[in-house]
Amino acid sequence: MLRITEIKLPIEQADTLKHQDDQIKAALLKRLEIPESDLVHFDIFKRGVDARKSHAILYVYNLDVEVKNEAKILAKFRKDPHIKPAPDTEYKFVAVASSKTVHSPHFSSQFTGLENRGRPLRSELVEGLSGSTGSSRTEANRPVVVGFGPAGIFAALILAQSGFRPIVLERGKAVRERTQDTWGLWRKNTLNPESNVQFGEGGAGTFSDGKLYSQIKDPKHYGRKVIQEFVKAGAPEEIRYVSHPHIGTFRLVGMVEEMRKTIIELGGEIRFESRVEDIEIEDHAVQGVVLQTGERIATNHLILAVGHSARDTFEMIYKRGVYVEAKAFSIGFRIEHPQSLIDRARYGKSYSEDLLTKLGAADYKLVHHAKNGRSVYSFCMCPGGTVVAAASEPNRVVTNGMSQYSRNERNANAGIVVGITPEIDYPDHPLAGMELQRKLESHAFILGGSNYNAPGQLIADFLANKPSTQFGSVTPSYKPGVHLTNLDTALPEFAITAIREAIPEFAKQVKGFDLADGVLTGVETRTSSPIRIKRDDETLQSINTKGLYPCGEGAGYAGGILSAGVDGIKVAEAVALSLVRK
Repeated sequence: MLRITEIKLPIEQADTLKHQDDQIKAALLKRLEIPESDLVHFDIFKRGVDARKSHAILYVYNLDVEVKNEAKILAKFRKDPHIKPAPDTEYKFVAVASSKTVHSPHFSSQFTGLENRGRPLRSELVEGLSGSTGSSRTEANRPVVVGFGPAGIFAALILAQSGFRPIVLERGKAVRERTQDTWGLWRKNTLNPESNVQFGEGGAGTFSDGKLYSQIKDPKHYGRKVIQEFVKAGAPEEIRYVSHPHIGTFRLVGMVEEMRKTIIELGGEIRFESRVEDIEIEDHAVQGVVLQTGERIATNHLILAVGHSARDTFEMIYKRGVYVEAKAFSIGFRIEHPQSLIDRARYGKSYSEDLLTKLGAADYKLVHHAKNGRSVYSFCMCPGGTVVAAASEPNRVVTNGMSQYSRNERNANAGIVVGITPEIDYPDHPLAGMELQRKLESHAFILGGSNYNAPGQLIADFLANKPSTQFGSVTPSYKPGVHLTNLDTALPEFAITAIREAIPEFAKQVKGFDLADGVLTGVETRTSSPIRIKRDDETLQSINTKGLYPCGEGAGYAGGILSAGVDGIKVAEAVALSLVRK
């Protein structure tokens, strides 16, 4: 198999998402200088966009190609960096339970002949995975996953596919019930602290744009596994190859349900409204967990895949002596413009309705290094989306961004956030960043009117440091509502100063970004976890608590759906290897 990169075709010749296969084939045959009879098959591995102003906008394809006489072609193009052997991106399970312990009809066919990185897979009998005995030893060998966001979902999925029958404990509700509770805040100003944007099946990413791209290093192609499982669960096929795939909230809901169904069919158990109140630790090793009901579940393989908002869990593990350190994160506001303004600014002279149909609503990625030493950047940009209420604690206001798959809402929004670091901003305690978040969110609640409305301000008024009293051409999308005020005290002085400096600079890159009637809504504080539950690089266990596997965004090892899913896979593999080696 060959990987052919940089096949470029004019976008005006394409259908909505890609060119016809015959068009791509013709370009490929020309590139390889071979007759059609020598081409066996090709697939699109990646499709990007080249929108440099020096030429017409192009679709750029990377293709996986099967040809006759592959060795001859490689020899002919040996100096060409765009024609190389295709890497093996197929996911390989590192360990599986003995088939004697697995009761799923999918197991035997799924794992026959698998190899582990060039070595035969270990398929030793893991005691008690079938649950046939009632001993504490048996129960302790069944892995437990705490949290059912992207990291927890993929940790549980890999363990289930490997035959290890995980128990998943999720403090929130199943995704459709959770959606109703979330709408309760957005429409009725009523917060359920256990079922909201942050807590519940699917995690915080369910109520987001559903972005599936990341800048993480992924030499083992775990990201491909994440994408493939999403497609199996109902995601659109194009996420396999488009360069910046997204899914949108409504599709994510159905996909999460399908993945839950798969885990259960493979022997996993998923328990909602099951908050872990305590972790039992003896001699620096996990022995089990205690739920809010008082129920104890024994385990010595505990994956902690809580999200970045599980503050009570962070406090609990810190008190239990688990090593926790402060981590950098960012704070700021959501900014809204008309999506049409962003489209015209980003597409420039190439803008047309036809182009918009093919490329979709335009986005942006901006960064500015302020004079006070702070960095300001756009975060989680949601084209054609809405600003949403994302609080998880009473009497606090938090904002986030969300889009549907169509990205066809009137406004564009993004976080405009300022980086802060523990060494400078909260050096005294590992949980001090979390307390800073709480302080800002409580103040935002008061600024917004103490009813879960968010405080807001027009861009021109923010830059002039004067209160806003009336909306202009941009109607904010945040629900329950936006209360106009002055955001000058909503963030620390250094952040306000840096953002005021950054917005006019961003307008030099995106014309109209400093639109006077644009709206800032506060506050954005949940950009990432304020802590890291430090783990050993090799075993992926906590550096001072054996059997505890910190995982995903809440643990400080991911940022977004794709990277969280990838981390879930890594941790599941570590647990599986530990189980077969016992």
